[in-house]
Amino acid sequence: MTSRERVLAALEHRQPDRAPVDFGGHRSSGIAALVYPKLRAALGLPPRPVRVYDPIQQLAIIDEDVLDRFGVDTIEMGRGFALEDKHWADWTLPDSTPCQMPAWALPERGDGEWVLRSASGRVLAKMPDGAIYFEQCYWPYLESDDFDRLAEALGENMWCAIASPPGPLVAGPDGPKILREGARRLRERTDRAIIGLFGGNLLEIGQFLYRNDNFFLLLAENPRRAHEFLDRLTAIHLANLERFLGAVGDCIDIIVFGDDLGAQNGPQISPAMYREFFKPRHAKMWRRAKELAHVRVMLHCCGGIRPLLNDLIDAGLDATNPVQISCAGMDARELKAEFGDRLTLWGGGCDTRHVLPCGTPDDVRRHVREQVALLSPGGGFVFQQVHNILAGVPPENIIAMFDAARESVQRA
Repeated sequence: MTSRERVLAALEHRQPDRAPVDFGGHRSSGIAALVYPKLRAALGLPPRPVRVYDPIQQLAIIDEDVLDRFGVDTIEMGRGFALEDKHWADWTLPDSTPCQMPAWALPERGDGEWVLRSASGRVLAKMPDGAIYFEQCYWPYLESDDFDRLAEALGENMWCAIASPPGPLVAGPDGPKILREGARRLRERTDRAIIGLFGGNLLEIGQFLYRNDNFFLLLAENPRRAHEFLDRLTAIHLANLERFLGAVGDCIDIIVFGDDLGAQNGPQISPAMYREFFKPRHAKMWRRAKELAHVRVMLHCCGGIRPLLNDLIDAGLDATNPVQISCAGMDARELKAEFGDRLTLWGGGCDTRHVLPCGTPDDVRRHVREQVALLSPGGGFVFQQVHNILAGVPPENIIAMFDAARESVQRA
C-alpha cells in the first residue's frame, strides 16, 4: 500500500498492510522545536535550520528525511505553503538555538518577555523569560460581548489570530486560487495522506473569547444567549468551510476540526450539555464537509471524552485524536472494544505524560508494542503519540517509540 492507501484503509476499518504512522500531520502530533535539532543529531542527520510553523506551541516543521526515517504516512496541507525564504524571519528559541518564525507572526521583545500581537497591534500572548510557550493574555469578551462584531473578536484572540502556514498568504480575493494551487502542488508530489487543518471550534472559541470560567457561566446561566453566540459562530465556520473545501476539497484526505471537550478526569461538560449546545452544530458542520468533498472528519479533542464518544460518532465523526490514554475512561483496550468498529482512534500509541518523557528506551518500546497490539487489529487505528512531543523528551526515547511502532505494525 501507499501511505495514502494505508491511512484510508484504516479510516474505513479495513486492515492495512501495517498500521499507519502520523508524525506532524496536524498541530497535535508534532514536536517541540527545542528538541527537534537534538532528534536530528541523534539520528545522525545533518543539521538544518529549524522552522517554527506554530509560534504559540513552538512546533517545528519536520523535514522529509525524518519523515522517511520513521515511515510517516501523513503530511499537513500547510507544508505546501511558505516555501520561500521571504516567508520566514530569524528568531531565537528559549535555549538560544537559532530558528525561523513565520514572518507574519514574529514575536516582539517586551519588558522581560516576548509578545505576540494581532493585526491591530494588541498584545494577545506573552512568553516570559524562562518559559517555553506563549500564553493567552487577552479575552475579547471578558467584559462585554458584541455578536455583531464576532468576526473582529476572532481576530483578537491568540489561537485564531496567530496563524500557521498558509496563514495570510491566502488572504484576499485571490486566496482561494492560491490555496488551491498550493494544495494541488503538494498532492502531486506526495503519496502521503494529506490533512487539512480547519478548526471550527465551538466550546473552545467560547473559552478563547470569554475566558473559560465566564463561558461556562454563560452556558449555565444564560442558555438563550449562549445559543445565539453559537449560532453566529457556526454561521462563520460554515462560510469558511465553503471557502476552504471549495478550494482544496479534492486535494486533502482528512479535515481536522478542533474542540477540547475533555479534562483529565472526564468531560468539561455533561453529555446533556454537549447534546444541547454542541452536537447539533458539530453535526451540521461535519455533514456539510462531507457534502462539499470526499473527506473524512477528524476531531482533535483532548481529555477524558469517553462519555461523549457515542454522541460524537452519531454527529458524523470518523476519527478522534490524540486519544489521551492517561485520562479517566480512556483505557485503550476498552475504547477499541466499544468504539473501534465505528471510530478511528488516531493516537494513543504512546503515553506522553509519563512513559515517553520519563521512561527508558526499553520502557518506551515495550509500551508502544502493547498499544499497537491492542489498537491495530481490524484497522480503525493510526499510530500517533498522545499529543505533541515536548521539549524535555530524550531523543533516544523518540527514536525508540517510532522504531517500535514500525516493528510492531509490520507484524500486525
